[in-house]
Amino acid sequence: MQNKLSKNSKILLILSSIILFISIFVPLWRIELDAPQYPEGLVMKIFSYKLGGQVEIINGLNHYIGMQTLHAENFIEFTLLPYIISFFAILALVTAFWGNKKMLYFTFGLFLTFGIIAMADFWRWEYNYGHNLDPSAAIIVPGMAYQPPLIGFKQLLNFGAYSIPDIGGWFFIIAGLFMLISVLLEAGYLSKFFKKKTTVKTTLAIFYFILLLSCNNGEIDPIKLNKDKCDYCNMTISDGRFGAELITKKGRVYKFDDLRCLINYKAENASVENIKYFVHDYTGSNQLIDAASAHYVKHNELRSPMGGNFAGFQKVEDAKNYALKHGLQVLTWEEILNKK
Repeated sequence: MQNKLSKNSKILLILSSIILFISIFVPLWRIELDAPQYPEGLVMKIFSYKLGGQVEIINGLNHYIGMQTLHAENFIEFTLLPYIISFFAILALVTAFWGNKKMLYFTFGLFLTFGIIAMADFWRWEYNYGHNLDPSAAIIVPGMAYQPPLIGFKQLLNFGAYSIPDIGGWFFIIAGLFMLISVLLEAGYLSKFFKKKTTVKTTLAIFYFILLLSCNNGEIDPIKLNKDKCDYCNMTISDGRFGAELITKKGRVYKFDDLRCLINYKAENASVENIKYFVHDYTGSNQLIDAASAHYVKHNELRSPMGGNFAGFQKVEDAKNYALKHGLQVLTWEEILNKK
């Protein structure tokens, strides 16, 4: 009887099994490439069975520097990985219903070993991808390799490369975390820190928090004064009355020290799919408001950082009072976009 799993461990293993099954169908990893000529960036998503994202564009760019083109059929991993993940999902389920402590330890040890092997294989793939270059490529930089980072950021010529888990990767991490907590529970190491009645609630809270981090919902990112730089003029944003922000369809955030900088950036990067614009409320220190519904006044005495001299107001009464005081007109967002 002492070798049987507790109810909490069984619940955690069942949750692990469910999210492992889900991870088969969502992207596990993503590699993002940022460069001036691609202001919204390029993204390659790695699923358990295919490559997604802007793979063809990336392949076209890689051709010039002699890197291999990427095709799912060239990787045996895409054939095996869905079955391997399914195996661990089933193993976690079997352990939950019919297993004991020894089987739990075996399941976790095997899953951890697979994770290490998978990351080592990923590094090997990145190494070959970045080092085995075509000697007849159009662009050759002596001694240059283009291996993306295993995780994190790396500069590759004029591209910044980010390698990070996608939602499926976070699910993998959460599944391993749930298994680890189960192991620690059964081994008695968590009894000093958790009451058994709250363990599942705690781990579910961790799951929810990580899930929120892995999803980009395009929310406002407040401008950090005297720290953030304008994405157009590269000046440090220091005045909380004149800043602006745009969020693209992919959730990328661009910040500006002056509404004029946002308008110029928008005009010069027409291919960027913008979904939201925000401006600082002139009456509220560093408060971003929806640009489309804001009310504007243009006045040279405002002296905004880059000479746009626009003031945005959330309340139409505030805009009218300022305009009346200076003998000006209140402008709409559409009118602002046509004024520089």
